[in-house]
Amino acid sequence: MKHSKFRKLSWAEVKNREMPLHFTLLCYFLLFGLIILVVLWIFQSFFLEPFYTSTKKRAAEKSAKIISESLENNQNPLATIENVASYNSLCVQVYDTSTAFFQKRYECNYASPSVSLNIEAHKVYSYYSYALDNKGSCLEIKGENERQDGFFDEYQITPATSDTANKSIWKKKVNNTAKIMTYGKILSLEDGTECFVLVSSVITPINNTIEIIKDQIFVISIAFIVLAVAISLYASQRIAKPISLTTKAAKELAKKNYDVEFDSKGYLEVQELNDTLNFAKKELAANERLQRELIANISHDLRTPLTMITGYGEVMRDLPGENTAENIQIIIDEATRLSSLVNDLLDLSKLQSGTMKLQKSVFCITDSFEAIFARYAKLKEQDGYNIYLDKCKERVYVKADELKISQVIYNLVNNAINYAGDDKTVVVTQQIIGDKVRINVTDHGEGIPADKLEYIWDRYYKVDKEHKRSVIGTGLGLSIVKSILNAHNARCGVSSTLGKGSTFWFELDTVRVVENKKDENTDSE
Repeated sequence: MKHSKFRKLSWAEVKNREMPLHFTLLCYFLLFGLIILVVLWIFQSFFLEPFYTSTKKRAAEKSAKIISESLENNQNPLATIENVASYNSLCVQVYDTSTAFFQKRYECNYASPSVSLNIEAHKVYSYYSYALDNKGSCLEIKGENERQDGFFDEYQITPATSDTANKSIWKKKVNNTAKIMTYGKILSLEDGTECFVLVSSVITPINNTIEIIKDQIFVISIAFIVLAVAISLYASQRIAKPISLTTKAAKELAKKNYDVEFDSKGYLEVQELNDTLNFAKKELAANERLQRELIANISHDLRTPLTMITGYGEVMRDLPGENTAENIQIIIDEATRLSSLVNDLLDLSKLQSGTMKLQKSVFCITDSFEAIFARYAKLKEQDGYNIYLDKCKERVYVKADELKISQVIYNLVNNAINYAGDDKTVVVTQQIIGDKVRINVTDHGEGIPADKLEYIWDRYYKVDKEHKRSVIGTGLGLSIVKSILNAHNARCGVSSTLGKGSTFWFELDTVRVVENKKDENTDSE
């Protein structure tokens, strides 16, 4: 029975599943548009009228201030009152308060005619008294009907019916008309007289305006939502498309398709991501290629000793007189070489996985050279290699894993032997640099190109692509060296000149040790 490619997701899976980017962006755009509409609706419905009233109040106060300055400085006040009143649709009245009955000095009405009628004589005294108690100014906002208490605004006749006669009813009109705002200010003039300025303005009812605006906002909201959905879909697709293309290419890279290109355009972050992925692709491709080369090289190094062991074993079995010490020694040497290769592979794996623990102790690294160089005695005698220690007069102590540091020196010397020049010379030097000791291993071989130096320590890297069998060692020495020195947090490097050779070096922290002078003690006895 074939299983379906698609399966039904549970609610928990749907809930925990991340939403696509374009859908998330669409939701954010719509939410932003909805918030704008709600804010506009609330403002027009609840804050438009208070805002309008506050604006009219500020305009009246500003106009009163201009008129007051003109009166105080006696700078053609009548023209100023005329201009201010006409520009702001105001009713301006100026009273002389030095007389028993306030005498009107100026009046200019560009507001509703009912405004001046609503300001009765007793109201002027009321405004003046209120201004005296309120630091020289007063403000009142009332409807026109509230100004005319005792008067009826509307005469209504109810038609007669079969049971009733005609009825005449005077009714107070409901206060749904314009409001009048009156601002008063007391002035002291230069001639010692006092006057009282009244500035009145009509506040037009905006209930109908608000209803019209609400209807407009409803229509605008529908159009805005449609437009927002269209723009949101376009914007979200445009933003999410480059990321979708990059994701698709990344899936191909995960399938080890190293020919894929990350070239989607869009914005800076996507471009930086594509550049990073293109770099990672190149590194993965190089790593894959070098790993294949390593497997091929290791297979060759494993097959060669096995072939020689098998071949010499068959010769010794089939041919009389071939069971000699020389043939047996060849079998032993190849078996030892095979064992060394397997051990190096295991060591490299443990070092790079971090499972191998260091056993640090204080030891004399200068003395370690003697034990290491003793291994090359046969190589010196048979093949004529010249391996010697130079500039190592001072005994230097370090705190490290003695066995692993010896392995580092041994592998560096092996590498130098494998690539030594015609003079077959390898030189090891010891330098004291501050509180560190630097060990240099130099050969006079072909050297390494400058553009290859940064890769020489890589696990699978090999300058010479044509595999050849090492003179000594397994060919994995530099990878092991790098891993051991990294575990010690030690610096290492290489310098090389084509045609002159290479120098590999590493540094360790030195330790001060007081040595016992055994010879002096013996002589004194």
